[in-house]
Amino acid sequence: MFLIPRGTQVPTRLLACGLALMASCAIAAAADGGVVDVHALPKLEGAVEDTSRPESWRLEYRMPTPEAVTLPAVKKLLSADGWVPYLRPLEEKNTTLNFKKGRQGLSVYLTQGLGRPDQSVVHYSSDRIYGNVPFPDGASDIMFDGTRPYLGCIAPGTLDATSDFFGREMAAIGWQKLIPETAARWTTGLDETVANGFRAFYAHADSKEGGFYQQKPVMLTLTRRDDGRTNVDIRVAPFALPGELKADGDLAGLPRPNPTKTARGLGSADSNKREMSAAAMAELPAVLAFYHRELAARGWQEDGSAPLGPGDEVAIKVSNTDETGVLRLGRKYDFTMISLNVQVKESALAARARAKKDADAKFLGDALGAAQQLIAADEVRRKTQAAALSDAPLNALADSKTPVPLPESAEDVTFEGSAGRLEFSATSSVKALGAFYRATLKSAGWKEQPSVINQPNMAVMEFSKGGKSISMTVMQMGPKVNVSANGSGLIVAAAKPAETKSAESRPVQTKSAEPLKPDPDSALPVPTQRSSSGISSTKFPGSDQSFRKELEASIPAELSDVLAFYRAELTKRGWQEKSDGATVTADRAELAFTSPEGPAVLKLGRARDETSVSLVQRNPQAATKADIMPKAGQARVMFGNIGAKEATLTINKQTVKIAAGAGGPQSPKGPMLDLPPGKYQYALRMPGQPARTDTLTVAAGDAWGLLVGPDGAVLPLQMY
Repeated sequence: MFLIPRGTQVPTRLLACGLALMASCAIAAAADGGVVDVHALPKLEGAVEDTSRPESWRLEYRMPTPEAVTLPAVKKLLSADGWVPYLRPLEEKNTTLNFKKGRQGLSVYLTQGLGRPDQSVVHYSSDRIYGNVPFPDGASDIMFDGTRPYLGCIAPGTLDATSDFFGREMAAIGWQKLIPETAARWTTGLDETVANGFRAFYAHADSKEGGFYQQKPVMLTLTRRDDGRTNVDIRVAPFALPGELKADGDLAGLPRPNPTKTARGLGSADSNKREMSAAAMAELPAVLAFYHRELAARGWQEDGSAPLGPGDEVAIKVSNTDETGVLRLGRKYDFTMISLNVQVKESALAARARAKKDADAKFLGDALGAAQQLIAADEVRRKTQAAALSDAPLNALADSKTPVPLPESAEDVTFEGSAGRLEFSATSSVKALGAFYRATLKSAGWKEQPSVINQPNMAVMEFSKGGKSISMTVMQMGPKVNVSANGSGLIVAAAKPAETKSAESRPVQTKSAEPLKPDPDSALPVPTQRSSSGISSTKFPGSDQSFRKELEASIPAELSDVLAFYRAELTKRGWQEKSDGATVTADRAELAFTSPEGPAVLKLGRARDETSVSLVQRNPQAATKADIMPKAGQARVMFGNIGAKEATLTINKQTVKIAAGAGGPQSPKGPMLDLPPGKYQYALRMPGQPARTDTLTVAAGDAWGLLVGPDGAVLPLQMY
């Protein structure tokens, strides 16, 4: 039987993946008393089961009722079958339903039917309990975690009756009550004193039958309530927890102890404000000692107590040469809750701003110099290649099947008659190819329209005849010249389409029985089972904070499985899904999230029997710090010019002058515009060059850069 050793930190909901591995073992899951066969559980009337998922540990069925109606009905159905509902500590707002029956656990969650808000899908998943303790009959307010274990609830009986219940039922499960002699391996004394109540300590030996492995001793505490009922608390005994905590990886550049159940950070080591919060699996004195040690080692000093906030037991002011902050510690369930917030002093902010300005100026100067060298080298290379091209007059290629003649130097010809497109390359010069087509098309009755683009390295020609037209672009591309033409004058009758395989003859993608597993090395979540993936980020040089991160991937799995994967993995990372505007259909999904760094959007689609993924995360704090954040409801466009001449760009009926070097070391900030969302045509004009036009589409909250090169080309870059 597969077991995760006690003490290993397991992310929330990872148990389902472990159960998938067990299901593939030689021992059937049905023979494991800790794993329920969910196909044997009751289902609501009218359920339509998804029979493509035969695994004993998971089940899906569709209901003809919306989630709001299905959810309470499922809870009532399972409760009537003996399953006791409970909440997990720190997951009070999670919509997943958790149940326990004996030593078996069950997780249930609902999703909307694809494209059918009037329907819902019910998901059952077995949830192994590693540290089983009994629930009193009729208990309320149950908070339970079967991995440690932890149990908090209100028993309906008196203190004596509840004490008798646990003495009897704990022994039935295999728990042995500790006495000073049997507890000597952990502690020299047992503190069983509790005001108005009762306390006892228990240990459990390793047991394959019961699912126990390296179980730490637990402490049972019962206290009387004024209403006659009894408060119940079972947790790992304090003497079995680590007394000295080691440091885990920093969050936001701030120390974090190990072990923790949850942890999150906002900001980074160079942010003006940063925050670290965590739930440590240790007693408060051990956590406090950890921060005394770690903060002092990093040059922080303690400046006395701060006012206590809700839930605080300790609040300490801290500071170093550049920052001030407050460390807050409190207790919740069996965790020590940590909050460490710091911010940069005003004097340090001014020093950082000066240092950043100097560093940016140096970097941009170096970058501009390197760019100019590359451009100069490219110009030399281009002229050398152009000199090797032939200006010799061209003859037409014999037996050409295209509507217009091909020159004898044409290579790699591609012609699509149904679409009216022709492309080829040649070793002749732009001048020679232009002369060839002007002469041959004129003799065939075509009339050329005037064009402002007729340069040694590029020419654009427009021809018309009898209501038909041809547009032709001739451009030097390295050692050859590319010719591309399109228009109604190139359209010929479509050839008979190639025979395609019938739907029956194409291979049908089968659903994988193996759950999608996250790649632990990826900065944004992506399954290991993927055909392709890539992550890009946008940030200023010298900064470790990205304004925008984007993941693109293709996954050979059903869209519903990929959607469930991202909902689970993003939730683990502290992302919260927004209910407004969510779109889920059979072949596409678009969901908005709030992540610790900022807003994010997940888009899923279907292509080539795979699910395409686009996940974009933005960091408004970094964008605001860099002064690229647009006004609310607007998009920001920033302009730069690494050329030697001033350029003017007209967009949305506004003309912007972009000085030579704008965005460079002499003028780090180029001009900016905030525009309403939409699609805009812009025109760029530079002295001695024809106007260049193109379009730019922006959405609310976007930040784009338009960078003008020395040759007048405009490079659009999405910054945020």
